[in-house]
Amino acid sequence: MRRNPGTYQGIGAVTQERVVVEADGGSRGNPGVAGYGSVVLDADGDTVLAGRRGYLGIATNNVAEYRGLIAGLEAADELGARRVAVRMDSKLVVEQMCGRWKVKHPDMIPLAARARELVARFDDVTFEWMPRLRNKRADKLANEAMDARDETVERVDLAEFAEAPALETAVTAPIPEPDDAAGAPATEKEAAAPGWTGAIGRPTRLLLLRHGQTELSVQRRYSGRGNPPLTELGRDQAQCAARWVAEKGGIAAVVCSPLGRARETAEAAARALGLEVEIHEGLIETDFGDWEGLTFSEASVRDPELHGRWLGDTSVPPPGGESFDEVRERIEAVRDDLVARYPAANVLVVTHVTPIKTLLQMALGVGPELLYRLHLDLASLSIAEFYPDGGASVRLANGTGHLDG
Repeated sequence: MRRNPGTYQGIGAVTQERVVVEADGGSRGNPGVAGYGSVVLDADGDTVLAGRRGYLGIATNNVAEYRGLIAGLEAADELGARRVAVRMDSKLVVEQMCGRWKVKHPDMIPLAARARELVARFDDVTFEWMPRLRNKRADKLANEAMDARDETVERVDLAEFAEAPALETAVTAPIPEPDDAAGAPATEKEAAAPGWTGAIGRPTRLLLLRHGQTELSVQRRYSGRGNPPLTELGRDQAQCAARWVAEKGGIAAVVCSPLGRARETAEAAARALGLEVEIHEGLIETDFGDWEGLTFSEASVRDPELHGRWLGDTSVPPPGGESFDEVRERIEAVRDDLVARYPAANVLVVTHVTPIKTLLQMALGVGPELLYRLHLDLASLSIAEFYPDGGASVRLANGTGHLDG
């Protein structure tokens, strides 16, 4: 026996064997004012059979996206559909519903369970990711819900969709491909390796985020294994980065150094994405040994001959510290681990100057000069890709546009 549709909106009278569900959710602040929208279409994707929008109060993007999915599946069930094709621009929800990514965040565990209960009611349900621009109907309903801020679920008049042109069929893509600068999804054609690398397959994309400002970075002192906290500006930088990654979405995991300044930066992003922070010991900063807390000048005065050799030879460690060759050895292990565990996925890696420079050096296939000549701003973003056939590329270095917001 079918459930009473209750507050579900815009449910048509025609029973459909096969339907398409387009769902979306949004949050202005993440967490912030949140709402969701979903539409049920006929099998051709031309006619809207049902629509729903709802206001959630304060919630995250991912929670809103799951609520949109649930609303769409419930509406499809009320229509008597047996086969459902779900299309969403949330890679996180699509991958979790397909079982390829784990549901870890406590706010999403019950929502994912509810969605799976609904999936079990149908004979067949498929999930596919589509670019945000193709999800205009559900996105429109979600924004209308956020604008209204009315917790009374509003019925969608199907006449609203009467003049809307049919949207292009979604492109199934295992991972949304960010473009060179902004992280927006790309088409299948754009998913090819950039430049003339000839790399084959979909890469593991590492979004390399340097931690925010600390007092030692203000004073331009060697800051390795010490644990200075973020300054107020550093916390603001972390929030800017968090807003940026949340807006772009498509992040499979947040992995960071065990040091506090990186963890605090990573935790801001993880909260915005609805993910947990994964600590990776290999991402820790270089051990500067006895030079920890010294300025460049102080270290060169203290150990002039050793400091000079250290600046030109990556095998030379600081006194009581770690050489750049030793850093590279563990960063190679980090890269191999992340590529193996997150194939064809986007991973936010929050760490320090030397690990980021080393990953960029490896991706570019260049010599150690890069370690000394590349400047990385605080809270800057770089993007390196590592392909399953061993190819690699760099799409962005020292990006700071996300800090302008």
